[in-house]
Amino acid sequence: MTELATLTDWLEFISRQHPQAIAFGLDRVNAVRLALNLELSCPIIIVGGTNGKGSACMMLEAILSQAHYRVGTYTSPHLLRYNERVRLSSVEASDEDLIEALSVVEQARSRLDVALTYFEFTTLAAAYLFKCQGMDAVIFEVGLGGRLDAVNIFDADVAVLMSVDLDHMEYLGATREAIGAEKACIFRGGKTAVCADSNPPASVLEYAAKIDVQLLCIDRDFDYQVQAQQWQYQGPNSRRYGLPLPALLGRVQLANASACIAALDALRSRLPVSAENVRTGLLQVSNPGRFQVMAGRPTVILDVAHNPHAAKALVANLIQMTGYDRTIAIFSMLNDKNIPSVVQIVRGHIDQWLVAPLEGVRATPTADLVRILAEGGVVEPPICCVNIHDACDRAYQIAGENDRILIFGSFLTVAAAMNAVQ
Repeated sequence: MTELATLTDWLEFISRQHPQAIAFGLDRVNAVRLALNLELSCPIIIVGGTNGKGSACMMLEAILSQAHYRVGTYTSPHLLRYNERVRLSSVEASDEDLIEALSVVEQARSRLDVALTYFEFTTLAAAYLFKCQGMDAVIFEVGLGGRLDAVNIFDADVAVLMSVDLDHMEYLGATREAIGAEKACIFRGGKTAVCADSNPPASVLEYAAKIDVQLLCIDRDFDYQVQAQQWQYQGPNSRRYGLPLPALLGRVQLANASACIAALDALRSRLPVSAENVRTGLLQVSNPGRFQVMAGRPTVILDVAHNPHAAKALVANLIQMTGYDRTIAIFSMLNDKNIPSVVQIVRGHIDQWLVAPLEGVRATPTADLVRILAEGGVVEPPICCVNIHDACDRAYQIAGENDRILIFGSFLTVAAAMNAVQ
């Protein structure tokens, strides 16, 4: 029996148990699930998509929590602490709970003598805690794709597909159609699925029809209208008026919130929520690092945007925020991302770039970032920094009170900046 003292020890241990960081396939993880008898009797919501998954999970959690349901929420990746990934009734799981859960999963895994990836390990550990704690509802965020992602060993009572765009193409395919086909596999026949993408690939619609899913699509089956400082939702099962703008910033959050309301309406017989639950949940929801505006001067914006689809949403949000003299960007991305496309989308809205390398083998060297910016049409040479902490120091030195500092490009970029700002 493996006995390790700290959560850090456990996370390092499980990261070494499979030779690959990503190893698709549900047979191994499902075998361990069955050995643990991990059946969840409460309603399960699975949230997938290229972007918007984290925001939707937090909105669903906030609304259900306002209705006094005990909600288990599993998301990834984390920013500062692994505990962020597993939430029990809106509170991050403790080190002690996580250690116990990982230990139980390891015992079952070792008996079966199968290898699990880090994500498979942690998915089972989260489910174990949700079962032990007797949750009233569980929300799983898909890690990558859908068809072969570890959370897909559970059957969604409602599946929510937030968006479909080009990312992780080496795993999911080179087109939106191929990626959509992978992501749609979180749908379950005879159940409801919600799609927040206004232009869903035909593969998503075809798969839903093939397995007899009630697919609710934004702009077709449900939508929203903005009215001054509030908005309204219209769907097949309800109309909700006088809704407050979500605490999460950005116009895209109204589409995200609409998808969440459609999903909750589909579960209303098991998890009824009131209009006041929805309003208060939207006002109190929090999801750090997603167009997060920090208090103080100069204004600091944190955004994990790391693909073209997210970059377009970032630009839309920047355009809405007026009254700034300059935008100073602290920028770094991982080398397996589409850096040139992100630069092309954002470059016209940045006055000064600061670049720095991230930690790890996937980090893009500073020289490559400088080259990509130049090739992308950025005329002003970027300021090269030793690391993100150094970049934050430099940005504060050159920024005026009426400037804004945008820190974006990766979860790792935002996490390093959070540590630097603190």
